[in-house]
Amino acid sequence: MTDILGYAFMQNALMAGLLVSVACGVIGSLVVVNRMVFLAGGIAHAAYGGVGLAFFMGWPVLPSALGFSTFASLLMGAATLKRTERTDTIIGVMWAAGMATGILLLDLTPGYNVDLMSFLFGSILTVPHSSLWVMLGLDLVILLFVLFYYKDLMVMSFDREFARTRGVPVTWLHFLMPTLIAAAVVMIVQVVGLILVVALLTIPPHLAERTTRSLGQMMGLASLWAMIFCTCGLWLSYAFDLTSGASIIAVAVCTFALFLGLGRLVRLARRSR
Repeated sequence: MTDILGYAFMQNALMAGLLVSVACGVIGSLVVVNRMVFLAGGIAHAAYGGVGLAFFMGWPVLPSALGFSTFASLLMGAATLKRTERTDTIIGVMWAAGMATGILLLDLTPGYNVDLMSFLFGSILTVPHSSLWVMLGLDLVILLFVLFYYKDLMVMSFDREFARTRGVPVTWLHFLMPTLIAAAVVMIVQVVGLILVVALLTIPPHLAERTTRSLGQMMGLASLWAMIFCTCGLWLSYAFDLTSGASIIAVAVCTFALFLGLGRLVRLARRSR
């Protein structure tokens, strides 16, 4: 690891992984406890429309993707406000629309043939130093909002109707959470890509949920799990010349499978007694 950190691009990659892990732990925990995994996936894939728009208009990719995904997240928040039976359909349509828009805009971009793989599966090794400051800023925004509304988010996450009776601004928080998810997604896309975003948002919180008793503890432990996955995946990608984003998710999935298997063995052992 000491040899790896001798390269500037690896230093940037490691810092990007650590910064992304904070967002994964905090926002991922809210996604898991509020059962918003499909919505998070919709926002992640809709963000591709922002990537296409950035190249078509000649804008910076990160701010464009953030703006586009935030707009999409607000639309999805409006669609899920009443939690009707057609919510999943609407999210699915917007999911596909965002991807299609991004691809078409890239096709229409004159004189530029962009490599789709870097956006679909991430390119953490190419994260520039300037993007680290953007990630740090997004982390601070996410942490400030979550700390300010922590009690309200905790109550709303477990019982929305009870939260309304306690005066919690449920509607405001309902739209705030997808917006924060959009900010987290834009960060994660650079590390593991659009296709693998959901895995990094959900696996660390799921593992943390098994051993914690509060939402705050879950967020902290989930961030730590995400840091472990990013660090180990980054090392594996360097050592064996593998795709970094896929390596990070592979480590996460293997860890998830290991804990799932151990949990079942423990339950079987208890039943046999």
